[in-house]
Amino acid sequence: MRNKITDYIKNKYKAEPEHLWRGFTNYVVYRHSDNNKWFALVMDIPKEKLGINEEGRVDILDVKVGDSLLRDMLIQQQGFFPGYHMNKGSWIAVLLDGTVSFEQVCSVLDESYISTASAAEKQKLRSPKEWIIPANPKYYDIEHAFDNVDIIDWKQGTGIKKGDTVYMYVAAPISAILFKCKVTQTDIPYRFSNDSISIKYIMKIKLLKRYKPNIFTFDVLKNKYGIFAIRGPRSVTAALSAALKR
Repeated sequence: MRNKITDYIKNKYKAEPEHLWRGFTNYVVYRHSDNNKWFALVMDIPKEKLGINEEGRVDILDVKVGDSLLRDMLIQQQGFFPGYHMNKGSWIAVLLDGTVSFEQVCSVLDESYISTASAAEKQKLRSPKEWIIPANPKYYDIEHAFDNVDIIDWKQGTGIKKGDTVYMYVAAPISAILFKCKVTQTDIPYRFSNDSISIKYIMKIKLLKRYKPNIFTFDVLKNKYGIFAIRGPRSVTAALSAALKR
């Protein structure tokens, strides 16, 4: 199991083991390359250190769990313990003797990697997200942007990444969501600035669906879904997401 976990970390996260303690050759640390934080510690320790009433040593994996509720649930399960020689409020120790399945070990390892990642790395790792983004017809003929193509360039909003879904809200006089699009490419350098707008990066968005202008109007968004302003990219609520998908 220890060898399988070592290979998993190397292949998925490109992290190399570090031996920090002289005389403890079986103790290895794995850390992020950008912020230098540990996300995993593998070692072999006497079983009695974990409260196991047996002789001998056992391989364990120390990982950080950012969700305290998840941590409390895990340490109630067989093969999980409070972190060994780490902060027991946020770290757990996992047996690598087969008690816990390889898949479950990888799952908590992935959780630790995300919990200890930098803000930039967390942004890369997060699941696809849904956004509402504004479009002003005074500056761009967004109504007809998809008449002849299904992919266009658009100003990239903060936090948006490839794979996200964007719903384009067209401002007055239309004042409604008209398009559902998928973000297919981001971080494309682009330099443009005038009195109204400044653009440093653009993204490519692909049309997935059109909406009639009388369906998701500003009044509907405000009165039914609690959205009172759309001045920049904003997250889509669960209720609105469900309605948009219907």
